[in-house]
Amino acid sequence: MRKIVFMIASVAIAISCSRPKEIIPPTNSMQKASNKVVIYQAFTRLFGNKNTTNKSYGTVEENGVGKFNDINDAALRSIKALGVSHIWFTGVIEHGVLTDYTQYGIPLDDADVVKGRAGSPYAIKDYYDVNPDLAQDVKNRMKEFEQLIERTHRNNLKVIIDFVPNHVARGYKSDVKPAGVKDLGETDDKTKAFSASNNFYYLVGESFKVPKGFKPLGSNTFPTLDGLFEETPAKVTGNDQFTASPGINEWFETVKLNYGVDYQQNRAKHFEPVPDTWNKMRDILLFWANKKVDGFRCDMAEMVPVEFWHWVIPQIKAVNDELVFIAEIYNPNEYRNYIETGKFDFLYDKVLLYDTLRGVINGDRKTSDIATVQQNLSDVNPHMLHFLENHDEQRAASKFFAGDPWRAFPAMVVSATVDKGPVMIYFGQEVGEPGLGNEGFQGEDGRTTIFDYWGVPEHQKWVNNGKYDGELLSPEQKLLRQSYGTLLTIASTNPAIVLGEYRDITKANVANGNFGNDVHAFVRFADEERLIVVTSYNVAEQAVKVQLPRDLVEELGMSSSGAYSAKDILANNVEVTFDNNLTFEVKLKPNSAFIFRIK
Repeated sequence: MRKIVFMIASVAIAISCSRPKEIIPPTNSMQKASNKVVIYQAFTRLFGNKNTTNKSYGTVEENGVGKFNDINDAALRSIKALGVSHIWFTGVIEHGVLTDYTQYGIPLDDADVVKGRAGSPYAIKDYYDVNPDLAQDVKNRMKEFEQLIERTHRNNLKVIIDFVPNHVARGYKSDVKPAGVKDLGETDDKTKAFSASNNFYYLVGESFKVPKGFKPLGSNTFPTLDGLFEETPAKVTGNDQFTASPGINEWFETVKLNYGVDYQQNRAKHFEPVPDTWNKMRDILLFWANKKVDGFRCDMAEMVPVEFWHWVIPQIKAVNDELVFIAEIYNPNEYRNYIETGKFDFLYDKVLLYDTLRGVINGDRKTSDIATVQQNLSDVNPHMLHFLENHDEQRAASKFFAGDPWRAFPAMVVSATVDKGPVMIYFGQEVGEPGLGNEGFQGEDGRTTIFDYWGVPEHQKWVNNGKYDGELLSPEQKLLRQSYGTLLTIASTNPAIVLGEYRDITKANVANGNFGNDVHAFVRFADEERLIVVTSYNVAEQAVKVQLPRDLVEELGMSSSGAYSAKDILANNVEVTFDNNLTFEVKLKPNSAFIFRIK
């Protein structure tokens, strides 16, 4: 989901906690993992779409849509070969769409509260169903998803899906909920603005008003696009807008779920007895856990009280203690709370590492800032999920970001190898998808649309009409994908990355004048496996020296009197020799990256 800014980004890097940092023990899922978690995010409706029309605001008939069945064994084998352990199938659960499925008993959605033709996957309209767009046979849509889970497991990959706990579509209504389940809001007392037993918050005596100027389809029409959406009393908007007339840039298509927090009374908590919403959301998680999914990426998790997570996650893990829970979170001051109290396995590290790496790529930050991030998070690094792309962020190859996928690759090397925490890539990132084109509601902003029916051109070259063999890729794209595969395989299997220690050597080398603030270096080591990761963000070729600090030499079990060399295992084409000061020289082409294994 698009984010709310919780803090000023310029001070994020300097964050410190008011209490001493303690070592947070690994969770069960981390203790059992022999390899690093590597996630491949596949936006399900776009992933397998072979249609190349790409008409702005195009219908599903014009632009096409990917299906569960498009994600075949060939696709899964190829993704697995990248070094991936988990696939996050984004946008699985049913949400509002402006495509007519009434012949299957699915009510027509009201276009006044749906963004784009294909709708936001974070405006859930039925937690117990899947998006009919994704099914070859709409009547058997759940069966097709269950078959995708089975197919994914058969290819030794685990399945992550979204759980959207903070809000639902304004037109939420479950058509296929299990027998005995009461719908969200079904028993609410709508005469009360707040009640801990209500599922929603109400603006008593007021009616919802569609924002003026809202055009989900541009100049196109739809039977329910009339500005007359009826909701009385109005419900509070998903991003905590307590108004019946939310602005056009708010999450007005969604409504906030009530977890027992009275926002109008200084956020007073009413958690005893357990609020009704807690029980309903637990049952939804159990429903999907019993479908054999392996984890949940929890949308805007920090907008839901941490006490709920503390209560619910252990109950869901009682079904399968290897389930992983990932929190989308943007406030570093809450990181430890959502790990310790909330029981999350992994958290987004957008505000600290992602923002820092993006600044380094664009020349706005120093490479030495990376070590500051790692130091601030030293006790929780195994819990931090790193990435350069996802559905909310601009494509690294877009003109709004790096403009060239190779410019971003060194930062991806850092993301993947800097600590024990998981790493994620977004579908198409590995072939340099730039996010071009005016898709419709999304517009052209460097992101791949989450609101429109669309084909993803560079990714489609790898898809190659369902063969998933990359034959249509350019030689440069094939090399890029191969480089991603090498990187992610090293990250997921090398003991120094998976289990080892981290030491920054950037600050010492900058201080000694060996290289400048456009080069970054650190060491990862475990037993006899010793790696030096060197990345550069320079615009011209340069020769630099890299020295191992004296205090680190002993820790690595090395001696200044020994003869050592190191070979790059990322591209396997550079070998360096240490001198008596345990220093080596290396030529750095612009935006280069090395993972040297010390021999």
